[in-house]
Amino acid sequence: MITAPDRTPLTRDFFDRPVLDVAPDLLGRVLVRSTPDGPIEVRLTEVEAYDGPNDPGSHAYRGRTLRNDVMFGPPGHVYVYFTYGMWHCMNLVCGPEGKPCAVLLRAGEITEGAELTRKRRISARNDKELAKGPARLTTALDVDRTLDGTDACAPEGGPLTLLTGTPVDPDQVRSGPRTGVAGDGSVHPWRFWIANDPTVSPYRAHAPRSPRT
Repeated sequence: MITAPDRTPLTRDFFDRPVLDVAPDLLGRVLVRSTPDGPIEVRLTEVEAYDGPNDPGSHAYRGRTLRNDVMFGPPGHVYVYFTYGMWHCMNLVCGPEGKPCAVLLRAGEITEGAELTRKRRISARNDKELAKGPARLTTALDVDRTLDGTDACAPEGGPLTLLTGTPVDPDQVRSGPRTGVAGDGSVHPWRFWIANDPTVSPYRAHAPRSPRT
């Protein structure tokens, strides 16, 4: 008998733990995005951990700024940033307040509201690609900087809520280098994903950007 995913919202205590404990434990959880057109739900299948001041790959490595301010606040809140002048990426703040750690949501399986996401992800060849990558995920869920600071531990009905879902068996969790991270931060195996899941994005090593001519 297949048990339905648990729809209990994750508590603040879930996120108030070390980032390397929270990140793999997010796999299989369900993120609910409430929109005027209806709810969209995504089962998380791939994430990356960023360990604040201990991590050269983190936005908080060099301290607090207007951009990363949410990372220094209470755990369980959403940190959204704009990158390459084109895309938004969504993270979940974790660890104690004042220690700026976060988990980047890299990919997931749309389990409800696929018809709403297809309108935003017209280039997706199939539903497995709707949220296959961090920018695709935010595009599918219509997430931008206006949701920066949203409390993901709030009850369903708010803009974003994390549900307990169905935690993944640890034997099905894989880890490896983070995508696109350069320098010292590239050696950390802090990307976590569900083995053999077709919604997981392909790994890409960091490639220096070519100078403009």
